[in-house]
Amino acid sequence: MGFCVITGAASGIGLELAHIAAADGHALLLADRDRAIEQVAAELSGAALVADLSTRDGVDALCSQLGTAVPDILMLNAGRSLGHAFLGQPEDEILDVIETNVFGTTMLARRIGQGMAARGSGRVMFTGSIVGYMPGPYQAVYNATKAYVNSLSVALSHELSGSGVTVTCLMPGVTDTRVFERAGMLDTPVGQMKKADPAKVARTGYDAMMEGQEQITHGLMNKVQATAAEILPAGIVAELHRKIAEPKS
Repeated sequence: MGFCVITGAASGIGLELAHIAAADGHALLLADRDRAIEQVAAELSGAALVADLSTRDGVDALCSQLGTAVPDILMLNAGRSLGHAFLGQPEDEILDVIETNVFGTTMLARRIGQGMAARGSGRVMFTGSIVGYMPGPYQAVYNATKAYVNSLSVALSHELSGSGVTVTCLMPGVTDTRVFERAGMLDTPVGQMKKADPAKVARTGYDAMMEGQEQITHGLMNKVQATAAEILPAGIVAELHRKIAEPKS
């Protein structure tokens, strides 16, 4: 089929995207800071890159591994969350969220997107989130970075209109991945609620990307929440978010 690059592919939605792309016949380059990516790539007969994509060195390493090759598909899924009160969060963790979700995503989209645009073909998918429409008490930095990703993807889609390159933003809701554990949110209502199957979320995003859709939200209730978040006053949305993200302890 083609050549596909997926970031954040060691677990969760990214891992499921890798399985779908492999089943569809794509050659894979899978990148993640977690060394488990090497085993994932081996199982899927793909190439692996262990790199921290929140850093310029990590971005450079991925681009260096690509060399002159331009992927047919780029799925920018690498991301990190962070729970609890903003003023109590360690600065290095705040910066890691911003640099992973914003810096790394932006630089890879620009560098690899340039090659796609010059060639006149390609598909890009960003993993945004419905929380990008929600001011997020106890998840403030993460929600703000996803607002950035959602906005960037739609803007880029319109800049590239007619170029042969399509841009899709997958906007999941609460999904059953390790993100809540890693964000320290297991003691919150949202961390304990029923979550969507990441395989189904990944399939929704992949199919939308292959169809050239600009945005896709998985699940009816997530669509309702996203629509409500755009309509309701920001203060009401923030208070609703506080109730599900505030730690119980």
